[in-house]
Amino acid sequence: MRRKLFCFGYGYTAAALDAALAGKNYDIAGTHRAPRPPTCERVQTALFDGTAQSPSVRAALAETTHVLVSVPPGADGDLVIRWHAADLAALPQLQWVGYLSTIGVYGDTGGGWIDETSPVRPASVRARRRATAEAEWQRFGAAHDKRIEIFRLPGIYGPGRSALDAVKNGTARRIVKAGQVFNRVHVDDIARLLACAIERSSLQPRANDAAIYNIVDDEPSPPQDVVAYAASLLGLPAPPETAFADAALSAMGASFYTENKRVRNARIKADFAFALTFPTYRHGLSSIAGLPMPDR
Repeated sequence: MRRKLFCFGYGYTAAALDAALAGKNYDIAGTHRAPRPPTCERVQTALFDGTAQSPSVRAALAETTHVLVSVPPGADGDLVIRWHAADLAALPQLQWVGYLSTIGVYGDTGGGWIDETSPVRPASVRARRRATAEAEWQRFGAAHDKRIEIFRLPGIYGPGRSALDAVKNGTARRIVKAGQVFNRVHVDDIARLLACAIERSSLQPRANDAAIYNIVDDEPSPPQDVVAYAASLLGLPAPPETAFADAALSAMGASFYTENKRVRNARIKADFAFALTFPTYRHGLSSIAGLPMPDR
């Protein structure tokens, strides 16, 4: 039996998921903004910019069994819920909706460890919007008996989007803020976990309580260490360290340093029997560089 995955936002992560589902009898569709992305040549695409209901989305949703939502919410809430909730609710074969959120909804813990049971205390506007969108999807699932799973993500890296690229093009900076750490995750680990969730939903199609999962690596680390390791893989000198107070970051760049937390991923390992291919940045960057991965 063929199934159909519709991705609201066919971008970097959705393309990796598409690859992870190859050979598993899935048709893939997704939204884009004009112009049409070249990566979508084999994917059925529909135009959706979040400003209005899209007739092409409504048509492309036909026979959809699984939906992935990665488009960011707006000031008034989730854009997919706003414009296409009725269309999704009317899909008779819809088994699963996966919503990609952010670990930013936890706010700052001063470097303390947290997991999915920790309180949601978003501080930034972006994180508050994500928390609102999560709640909207939970309500949608409860109202329409649809399986909703929320995946909270940290910074995503992978081929073409990593510290290796920043070092190569000369934009990498080693900004140091005492005690600051970040989780991150390789895009292929996200894709593999989402593929597991989709496959599981086909075996267990009943709606469940809106499950929440952190997809993060095992080792939250100082960002300057990641840049130094990338430089070492390339045989290049690491950029000099710059104190956070002297970095003159943009408001957006500085906002990432206002929160400091260590996020656990035990739930994905327990619920999906999932093992990260890239448990640390060292594994991920070494793989991208085409080098053997370290033992740890």
